[in-house]
Amino acid sequence: MKRVWTLPLLFAVGGAAVAATSAVSGKPGTAALLLLVFLALAAVHSPLIFPKPVGLREAQGRSAADGRPVVLWRPGCMYCIRLRLRLGRNAGRLYWVDIWRDAAGAEAARDANDGNETVPTVFIAGQPHTNPDPAWVREQLSPSP
Repeated sequence: MKRVWTLPLLFAVGGAAVAATSAVSGKPGTAALLLLVFLALAAVHSPLIFPKPVGLREAQGRSAADGRPVVLWRPGCMYCIRLRLRLGRNAGRLYWVDIWRDAAGAEAARDANDGNETVPTVFIAGQPHTNPDPAWVREQLSPSP
């Protein structure tokens, strides 16, 4: 649980330190801008931008019932962030499994990727797709009811 917040915390603390140094040297505008940039980086790398994660078994059960894709991801992964941001509002239509919180999810990622925990791995109709193009994933979503 702690490691999912390590990178965002480092961005926030590092940004505060850099901003404080800039403010002390008489550049309050630069300090404020730097702090905002670092806090934005902290937010983007946090698990908060992702829909609430579920366990792999629960995600597979829901996916079998409604056909929605399952995404294996982990906090701090730039490709996962890219997928999440490019999907926009559609991200909530997928089931997100945090492999750092779910051992079965990590095992599924290793099984799909020759022993590596490569993410994002998107399961559509039970078939794994490693780091797919976000536009392609969006196309695979069935129309909203």
